[in-house]
Amino acid sequence: MKKLFLTLLMCAPMLVPAQTNPNPFLNHWSGPYGGVPAFTSYQLKDLKPAIESAIQEKLQQIDAIASNPKPATFDNTIVAMEQTGTALSQIYAVFGIYSSNMNSDEFAPIEEEMTPKLSVLSNKIYQNEKLFARISAVYHAPAKNKLTAEQQRLVWYYYSNFVREGAQATAKSKTRIAAINQELAGLFTKFSQNQLADESNYYLELKTEADFDGLPTELKNAAIADAKERKLDAMGCIANTRSSIEPFLTFSNRRELREKAFQIFVSRGDNANANNNNAILVQILKLRAEKAKLLGFKTFADWSLSNTMAQSPQKTLDLMMSVWNPAVEKVHQDVAEMQKIVTAEGGTFTIQPWDYRYYAEKVRKAKYDLDQNDVKPYLQLEKLREGMFWVAGELFHLSFKQVYDVPVYHPDVRVFEVSNSVTGKVVGVWYFDPYARKGKRSGAWMNAYREQSRVNGDVITIVSNNCNFIKGNDNEPILISWEDASTLFHEFGHALHGLNSNVTYPSLSGTNTPRDYVEFPSQILERWLATPEVLNRFALHYKTGAAMPMELVNRIEKAATFNEGFSTVETIASALVDMKLHLLENPTIDPKQFEKETLAALHMPTEIVMRHRIPQFGHIFSDDAYAAGYYGYLWADVISADAYEAFTEGKGPYDKEVAKRLYDNVFSIGNTIDPEVAYKKFRGRAVKTDALMRARNFPIVKK
Repeated sequence: MKKLFLTLLMCAPMLVPAQTNPNPFLNHWSGPYGGVPAFTSYQLKDLKPAIESAIQEKLQQIDAIASNPKPATFDNTIVAMEQTGTALSQIYAVFGIYSSNMNSDEFAPIEEEMTPKLSVLSNKIYQNEKLFARISAVYHAPAKNKLTAEQQRLVWYYYSNFVREGAQATAKSKTRIAAINQELAGLFTKFSQNQLADESNYYLELKTEADFDGLPTELKNAAIADAKERKLDAMGCIANTRSSIEPFLTFSNRRELREKAFQIFVSRGDNANANNNNAILVQILKLRAEKAKLLGFKTFADWSLSNTMAQSPQKTLDLMMSVWNPAVEKVHQDVAEMQKIVTAEGGTFTIQPWDYRYYAEKVRKAKYDLDQNDVKPYLQLEKLREGMFWVAGELFHLSFKQVYDVPVYHPDVRVFEVSNSVTGKVVGVWYFDPYARKGKRSGAWMNAYREQSRVNGDVITIVSNNCNFIKGNDNEPILISWEDASTLFHEFGHALHGLNSNVTYPSLSGTNTPRDYVEFPSQILERWLATPEVLNRFALHYKTGAAMPMELVNRIEKAATFNEGFSTVETIASALVDMKLHLLENPTIDPKQFEKETLAALHMPTEIVMRHRIPQFGHIFSDDAYAAGYYGYLWADVISADAYEAFTEGKGPYDKEVAKRLYDNVFSIGNTIDPEVAYKKFRGRAVKTDALMRARNFPIVKK
């Protein structure tokens, strides 16, 4: 998940009457659900002046708080901060939608100019000495102990964030930190735009019928449709996105084409063109290292982890390495089985990265009599969406109804009203943008356009899920892979984290939790995809409508941990490289050499590459959100594996009592409670790591 907003720019949306401004971006959201973005009214020419106006409004509101002559209190300082910047938060939400979903030549220069200005605003707030003095006064006042637990958490949140961002630094350091933040904002934007350009401009053309050999019908149709949309003189086109490349690598019988597809994908941001990201990412690393030292930390990793559950880089390295070695051993075993198939087929080559998925499928079929082509006809995107809704109803009493009176930013987008099925109360709005298109970044993600809160009336959340599935022929269902189905459930887990939020203050709402905890709700939800209840009801054959046969469900269950070595190694490799990059005190490196040497020292299997090579690692170089934090996926999966066993130890995945504890102590509370305390309340104890090893079928090392 990537957030589209900077926490400091967000506020509690106010329930205000509709206003008319010549600039539509500056009108408060109006219409149903306490207001929604007026996408049909927006024009890009109005975006820049709207941002500049909203920034000035936010600064004036902050100055009013800082200059208040009355003694600082929770209400006139902390709550007042929560109530600032309504216009900016709404504009920034739309700005993020353009950036991720509709990036264009017209939008790019606006993004390049405005992102640093937003950074300047953040600097001015964090470095406002009078404001911090008031926050500090509230934090240290004896009256704090009389506040509610949530209010005390909010005071701590503001105080710790200001200290972490340099509120106590020297004047000279503050000046340099502000300059670094502004420069980083521009570099982040450039990195993202370069990556998007390589994803848009490189693709694999399929020129003859033979080039389609081995491809399932739906992938072939999608390739033909993509070639037509691009107006290529080719029969088909494989787009340079994960959702297109990985199925091609899995099914194509043309080894030389698999290699070409693999190379264009792993070379994003690393090509000999104007979009090469290597110099940019080194600049980012240097600036981060300098900023960390100015803030009193040895490395950027130390600074980055200072507000996480892990706290220290060494804890994350210890966890990753405890899983790394069993995963690598599993990969070696799997590759040996693949190599036997190559030999049996008369091949003389050794398995290469572009062969891995292809031969893994052959091993899966041989060992478990399970072929993705047997499973995929049952995995219709729309039926799985209905399955997600059903799971949300069973676990959290949520119901979804499509609505048609809400403006959308693209015809692909659909909108659903979300209600509590017990009380009938509307709790949120869910936007669904499932398809790939030009100008949309690759991958899948969740965003909150507005946080749930009660500080200015009862404000419901607006969340979105965004994917990159490939459209096929008209009136044909979109079939997706098991991995894509898992990703769909994963991102929906983030959305449910937002939709279930039941807190007072927006800064503590929904997914605004520590980075290495925020993936827990999403990763646990993945586990419901494989439940027989979902597969029997929603895994329906796209031609016959028949439910997935139980014998196929059983084969899926038996093969559930197949290829865990591969997925674990490619992900942890990225996380280890991320952490080691940000532990450098002087990151003057050649990224290619650093990547090569780091992976060699880890004994990385040569048949696998990092899930995100350094020049395309948008998680850590498009902003600071996951920098020195990609380990969080593993950290959170330890928690989710342990948490899911609370269900399996009870009455099963749909145990109502356990689901209520999950709602009460995880999905509804945002960041109002320390995550470790909250988890113990849910589980009755601290997290145990053995559950992850069982979930991945890795050996458990006795201590």
